Amino acid sequence: PAARRKLGLLEKKKDYRLRADDYRKKQDALRALQRKALERNPDEFYFQMVRSSLQDGVHVVKQPKDEVTPEQAKVMRTQDLKYVEMKRVAEAKKIERLKSELHLLDAEGKQPNKHVFFFDTKKEGKTHTGFFDIATHLNTVPELVDRVYNRPTIATLQKESLKGATDPAHLKKLAQERKNQYDLLKQRIEREKTMFVIAQKIQTRKDLLDKTQKVKVKKETTNSPAIYKFKFQRKR
Repeated sequence: PAARRKLGLLEKKKDYRLRADDYRKKQDALRALQRKALERNPDEFYFQMVRSSLQDGVHVVKQPKDEVTPEQAKVMRTQDLKYVEMKRVAEAKKIERLKSELHLLDAEGKQPNKHVFFFDTKKEGKTHTGFFDIATHLNTVPELVDRVYNRPTIATLQKESLKGATDPAHLKKLAQERKNQYDLLKQRIEREKTMFVIAQKIQTRKDLLDKTQKVKVKKETTNSPAIYKFKFQRKR
């Protein structure tokens, strides 16, 4: 009616009833929670007590460690065991090829291990100055002592010229390239380890389809699959 136009559109009585029922349900739920809180045993134990703590006045819940990373879960859902194993073998071959090219040399041209010299007496390791001279012992010039490769002797230098790069700028460029190669080798090693763990987890899940009685010995982690002990059954 024109007299009630200012009140807006008409609402059905059903809408009022639905809102009233919803309000009563929420009030009943609140009363039930209040009653449960009043009747709770103060000495009752629940696991949230040990999974949460206060840090700087803020209630923090300790999150359990993920047994499977998101990348591992995605590969395990979408790929087959044979495909994962094929990719792992391919990475292993690339790693071996990189190792053979780098000869396990350090990026700065120095060995990670120490070079130890052994002598029968103290006098054998000393020169006329009274101190041990590495260049004299290796029969090379002092400028080449720090090298672990391409370190010719004095007799070789008298016959032939020094081979390889000698310019400092060129040596720095070669060191950077070698460092990049080692970074690539490290990434491939990590990728190969990841594929190996994924293959183990997929195989473990396939083994669990067997209805043989089994007991979990070790939980699954991001770096290793779960370990189960299966009951021995004699096969015909």
